[in-house]
Amino acid sequence: MESPISNKMSVSLLNKRRVFVQTENGCVLGMELERKDDAHTVKRRMQLTLNVPTAETSLTFGDILLNNDLSAIRTDSPLLLTKNLMHRSSSTPCLSPTANALQQKDQSNVVEIIGHSGDFTETKELVDEIVIALRSNIEPVPVNGGLGGAYYFKNLNGESVAIVKPTDEEPFAPNNPKGFVGKVLGQPGLKQSVKVGETGFREVAAYLLDHDHFARVPLTSLVKITHSIFNLNDCVIGNAIQNNKGVSKIASLQQFIPHDFDASDHGSSRFPVADVHRIGILDVRIFNTDRHAGNILVRKVSDGEFGRVELVPIDHGLCLPECLEDPYFEWIHWPQASIPFSETELEYIKSLDANFDAKMLRKELPMIREACIRVLTLCTSFLKEAATFGLCLAEIGGMMSRQFRFSDQEPSELEVICLEAMKQVMGLSDTEEQIDEKDSKFAKSAMVNQTRALSYNQVGLGKKGRGKGRVKACANGVRSSAKESVGAPTSFVKVTDMNEDEWRLFLAKFKELVVPAMAARKISGINMRNNPRIGSSCQF
Repeated sequence: MESPISNKMSVSLLNKRRVFVQTENGCVLGMELERKDDAHTVKRRMQLTLNVPTAETSLTFGDILLNNDLSAIRTDSPLLLTKNLMHRSSSTPCLSPTANALQQKDQSNVVEIIGHSGDFTETKELVDEIVIALRSNIEPVPVNGGLGGAYYFKNLNGESVAIVKPTDEEPFAPNNPKGFVGKVLGQPGLKQSVKVGETGFREVAAYLLDHDHFARVPLTSLVKITHSIFNLNDCVIGNAIQNNKGVSKIASLQQFIPHDFDASDHGSSRFPVADVHRIGILDVRIFNTDRHAGNILVRKVSDGEFGRVELVPIDHGLCLPECLEDPYFEWIHWPQASIPFSETELEYIKSLDANFDAKMLRKELPMIREACIRVLTLCTSFLKEAATFGLCLAEIGGMMSRQFRFSDQEPSELEVICLEAMKQVMGLSDTEEQIDEKDSKFAKSAMVNQTRALSYNQVGLGKKGRGKGRVKACANGVRSSAKESVGAPTSFVKVTDMNEDEWRLFLAKFKELVVPAMAARKISGINMRNNPRIGSSCQF
């Protein structure tokens, strides 16, 4: 019979949750929360360490502002503590007296996995390998390339087994080691639609969404990790922080894949068609805004100069943006992308379930923003419709990419379809004055900023005139709209402007419009090879 003392200890453990609270400057504190604890409790504990008045801070968990209740927070969740906008300085605030105390109060393990995936066996094995090497004084090594901070962690044999990317060392983040600083966590970063400090979540999301290891995304997890090698800029923590214990960071941890070179080192002619297709399918689903040749690893799988190779995609921190913008697909002009999908690939695309993926991401990465999940849902729907219609990968990527027209930035074909779907869902008229004051925020922004120059016939989706003339009219109409709405737009389509009912109606209308748009593209004979695109890579 179990003793009363044992019962009390079990109940006490069940009532506790461990969370990792990160300041906007990158400092991290792991703390145990009782069931009765609320947001004010967390702030008070952080106040003891950071000396920031509670009234001047906000505690957030993804999209959720935690005013009091913490019931939505699971154990091992990362929270972000930021200064309120009215108190935020334009420069990165200095917190030099706080970091030593922060590390002394946090009694975490050297590496702790954040989140609760269904199977963390491989991740745990990788973490154990790293910890054993660290205890044997085998030190990690900084990665020289890229714009952000990254580190090779090794095993007992001195071989690189993982790459760690701290979230506060991203480009523009406060502790970036390469001079790209100037923002705090939670502000727009390299891409306006990806906030600083959130690329690590996206790295993990890409791995989780690569079902059956279809595109070979390496094992990736979110961790809290402590080491003295991590960068700490003087303005954030002061010179006194460099101690033997090191500093704790929230970071993405990705398995290192031994390889021979990357796709930028050689021409693409030797790349297997299936590998290009599988990476492209993933990129379309997750709306990758930075698929350049440098983040496609190439490894030889047979001997000889002309032996077989396989491709491994890495660096997915700029996927799943919060709104549609211009993606960057390196493979869009490769000859393999113009070859039709195989039956295996078509079956895989057919099996994709956007609702399942959305639920999975909400469970595994509850801090990821709902807008990112909507982009995934939209792009998965688009991919499935396009594959069924018979478009090849290059055509799909072409419809998602913006073009140069007289040096103006114009919405992509995908964005044009979305704009028309939004317009029809909201039943907008052609003038701003006719919008009722009680219309939703989405209706107003869609009218004022996005759909002013669009009409159903201009988009080329009506029952009449699905030929070249309509496509040209669409381009002219959209150019005018783009000029009026935004000077240098990152997005013409913001999925967050819709409430849940509008979002469901939008998806249904989108599916109605997308096939006629594809038919119009076929008739017009648009060729991506002769159409320069506007997108550019961040080489991140």
